[in-house]
Amino acid sequence: MPMMDRIKAICLKPNAEWPVIEAETTSTRDLMIGYVAPLAAITPIAGFVGGVFIGRTIPFIGSYHVPLATGLTLAVVTYVLSLVGVYVLSLIISALAPSFGGQKSNAQALKVAVYAYTPAWVAGVLTVFTSLGILAIIASFYGLYVLYLGLPVLMKNPKEKSLGYTIVIIICAIVLWVVIGAVGAAVGGAGMLARGGLAGLPHAGGASASPSGAVQFDKDSFLGRMQAMGQAAQESSKKMEEAQKSGDPNAQAQAAMQGLGALLGGGKRVDPIGIDQLKPFVPATFAGLDKTGGSAEKNGMVGLAVSKAEGIYSDHAKKHVTLEITDTGGASGLIGLAGWMNMQGEREDDNGFEKTDKVDGRLTHEKGSKRPGGSNEFTVVLGDRFIVAARGDGVELPELKSAVAGLDLGKLEALKSVGVQK
Repeated sequence: MPMMDRIKAICLKPNAEWPVIEAETTSTRDLMIGYVAPLAAITPIAGFVGGVFIGRTIPFIGSYHVPLATGLTLAVVTYVLSLVGVYVLSLIISALAPSFGGQKSNAQALKVAVYAYTPAWVAGVLTVFTSLGILAIIASFYGLYVLYLGLPVLMKNPKEKSLGYTIVIIICAIVLWVVIGAVGAAVGGAGMLARGGLAGLPHAGGASASPSGAVQFDKDSFLGRMQAMGQAAQESSKKMEEAQKSGDPNAQAQAAMQGLGALLGGGKRVDPIGIDQLKPFVPATFAGLDKTGGSAEKNGMVGLAVSKAEGIYSDHAKKHVTLEITDTGGASGLIGLAGWMNMQGEREDDNGFEKTDKVDGRLTHEKGSKRPGGSNEFTVVLGDRFIVAARGDGVELPELKSAVAGLDLGKLEALKSVGVQK
């Protein structure tokens, strides 16, 4: 099948495409040269162009351009390691198959790894601009769904074991790419950054050397947070090894879930607060409207749970508002990622406008309608963990923002450390 057709099919209709892929007999050489080689080059090339010619902006540090030689070296090394990485991951997928009732097959496992990476490789072009990097991350998460769909088809594991199998692969992939990233950074000269190559820029992350000589960053800086996530990956790897020695698939899946929870929690496992703690932040009146309904729930898996309280307000005529307060808990690391990257953006057309910004240290998002009585939204993130979102029809944006500001945001934000486990 032509490469472009395969890319469209696996991204848009993976359920239908996996059986087609399963029946193919593409050789390892043809798959690596004809498919992986061109796609895996997208991210390194985009990173090279973005770093060298456009420049990068690091929150609280400033903007800089990667030297041409360094950028070229890093791109080449990253590309080569990407090719090695996807092949090594395929071997891991094959080796793990019997533990989840599947069949070992290096050829089928390579197809699983390669095609599951397709969304991330295609979205790699977005890394040209730092502000679009989060979209590439989202595409990577879609790739995990594609992986989940493909495992029972190609590796022949029972569908009910696909979730645990997928999670174990994710942990292994994260550890693998942490190692690859470390190698690429060392060869590409990123160590210069850690050792003060950008010392002329303000707030470079507070790097210091530990007694062992390892560089330690300020835990509240962007690099410090990334370092914590890397350390969490290492700890997860150790726990996975111990679980694998036991030979118990359930223990392996549990260790994987806990490890994934720690990674998505920004290096720590975060259990969301209970709904009884969350419900008091949903008032009886909001934006001048009485509460007419609501709900509260806490769900998910151990280490990957969230809790949410919702209030519905109305005047039983033209004005309707929904207030949602969410504790992202196990996924708080992803929320923090947007804040660490200093995500900003603004868009406007004839119908309305949308804006993402940081106000008083809090990430905010607002969406307004230019039509009187239209729909408006306002969202604020507290403590890189809690999301307060208000959506209204017939209520103007300033009213929503004022109503949100009238909530006890400080008290909610003060709970950001509750349930955090190292």
